[in-house]
Amino acid sequence: MRRKTLKVNSDKKETVGLHVLKAPSGAHKKRKLLGRGSGSGHGKTSTRGSKGQTSRSGRDFYLGFEGGQMPLIRKIPKRGFVSKFRKKYQILNLADLGKIKDAVINPGVLLKKGLIKSANIPLKILGSGEIKEPKTFQAHAFSRAAAEKIKAAGAKLEILNA
Repeated sequence: MRRKTLKVNSDKKETVGLHVLKAPSGAHKKRKLLGRGSGSGHGKTSTRGSKGQTSRSGRDFYLGFEGGQMPLIRKIPKRGFVSKFRKKYQILNLADLGKIKDAVINPGVLLKKGLIKSANIPLKILGSGEIKEPKTFQAHAFSRAAAEKIKAAGAKLEILNA
């Protein structure tokens, strides 16, 4: 498809705006008229083929329907369990928090530093890394190892409500 360019006269300048835009050729297709006689090319069976479930009005069957044969989704064994009440956390390690110089480290500070993506998603701090200075850590959850390392460094940890 070729794009049309605006012809600009040297004495008269044309502005580019919404009033100048046109739909590209082929953007508007003519509607397919069904059941208007054999001369239209869409007469008699109206493009539905002949006989069977799909040619009838009110045809409706679910995704994965295989014509009455046992669907594949029902043949395959299901394993495990997925809880729909699972909490999703943003995770951060102590090694990432050791670089921050602030006295209080909370989701707001971490968001400004670009270490987490959102302040609305709960934050969990994991124990990989070391902490040297005593600081106050505020998060929604801490791993057992992280809590022990924070307490060993003389720092405080506060659990926020999600």
